[in-house]
Amino acid sequence: MASPSYRLPACDPDFLLGDSMRGVRFLLEYAKAEEALRAAGVRSTVVVFGSARTRANGPGRQADWYAAARAFGRIASERGGALTNHGAFRDNVIATGGGPGVMEAANRGAREAGAPTIGFNISLPFEQEPNAYTTPELTFRFHYFAMRKMHLAMRANALVVFPGGFGTFDEMFELLTLRQTHKAPPIPIVLYDEDYWRSVIRFEALIEHGMIAEGDLDLFAFASDAEAIWDILVARGLEEIRR
Repeated sequence: MASPSYRLPACDPDFLLGDSMRGVRFLLEYAKAEEALRAAGVRSTVVVFGSARTRANGPGRQADWYAAARAFGRIASERGGALTNHGAFRDNVIATGGGPGVMEAANRGAREAGAPTIGFNISLPFEQEPNAYTTPELTFRFHYFAMRKMHLAMRANALVVFPGGFGTFDEMFELLTLRQTHKAPPIPIVLYDEDYWRSVIRFEALIEHGMIAEGDLDLFAFASDAEAIWDILVARGLEEIRR
């Protein structure tokens, strides 16, 4: 009876953390967050991506990026329906990767509006601890990037991408690919700070080399302030829901 083989499988951490149970752990990461989001009545989200390294008082344009993400989090929460429970559902709840930087700013704006706000955190050796502004009951931690990105995508009514690095590029191109291949609904996508994005990606070169169709660049638009982000999202189909 003292042997590990005698433990109930659900109560055996060595077994659950073993290689053969990777698929089960993947399912658990889906189910735990899904159950909590359904219990909270979160029907749809507005997802905000951006660098964890951006600071409110950071150098260069970092302060502007942080302030704009914070302002957008408030605007989207006030006008998108997150403040209103429509028959047990809330729509367009701000969702981020839950960490510092741009993620913190967007969650902060939503919290300042009085709305619930979601943080999909990932276990990393650095950078990624929950920021102070996500709703505790809607703050999750993932081991698998793939499942985290699935949760970020599956309820998204819109995507806003602030300047970022490898992680932001990964998340942005994941959503753009889903849209390009019609694996995701036609959600509006806005990239903040056109100068930044055009300085790091020459989108037109993809067309010149025949890697994408010219119309694929219509999958996203650029904006230069928080109000413009919201206006573009609404113009491209996001429903405005005020209390």
